[in-house]
Parts: sequence; structure tokens; C-alpha cells
Amino acid sequence: MQLPIHTNWEKALTKEFKASYFKELITFVTNDYAQCICYPPEKDIFQAFNSCALDEIKVVVIGQDPYHGQGQAHGLCFSVPDGVKHPPSLANIFKEIATDTGQEYPVSQWKLTILGRARRVFA
Repeated sequence: MQLPIHTNWEKALTKEFKASYFKELITFVTNDYAQCICYPPEKDIFQAFNSCALDEIKVVVIGQDPYHGQGQAHGLCFSVPDGVKHPPSLANIFKEIATDTGQEYPVSQWKLTILGRARRVFA
């Protein structure tokens, strides 16, 4: 399994990637992707690490939001690709952003990649 990941993250995580537990995890995940329907697409597993450079991070939000249908997951927790109905958790995130910062995002921009560019990582 080849997982695209930004070079500055790759450098920081090299020790983990070489660890036996991680190699076992990659084998397990590779087998699941070969035998089952899995989300997000394999190419997007490390999307969170590609949305923001390691040395620019201000906030990390770790979460789990289950995706039940094809085309919903794209590698960032709570987020969905363009054209997919927004889950309630994503709506709540943007409501909180508006409450905390006074900045509202139009529903058409409710994709967490915009926050990655603002140095927030959703993994």
C-alpha cells in the first residue's frame, strides 16, 4: 500500500512507519481494502496530513464520524466531498466557527480542506 503523505509529515513519522505495529496495521488495512468496501478511498487515507504542513499547524481535531455510503468519506473527519449532503456534525462545526470567530462560511464552502489551509488539521 502506497500512501501519499506530505514530505514534512513523512519525515516526522518515518520511525512510526518502520515500526512493526505499523507494518502489521498496513497489512491489515491493505487486506480489508482488497476484501471489503472501505472508506475513504485508499488514496485519501492520509488526507489530513496533506491538508496542512506539520510546521504550520495551530490546532488538531481528532474525531470519528462514521460514513455509511459510497462517496461520503474523503479522508478528513466530519467532512464530505463537494456535492454530498453535509452530515450534522459538519454543520455543527461551522456553526461553532461562526459563533467563536464571527466568520460565517456559506454552505457551499463547508469542506474541511478550507480549514486545513488555515492550519487546522482534522484527522
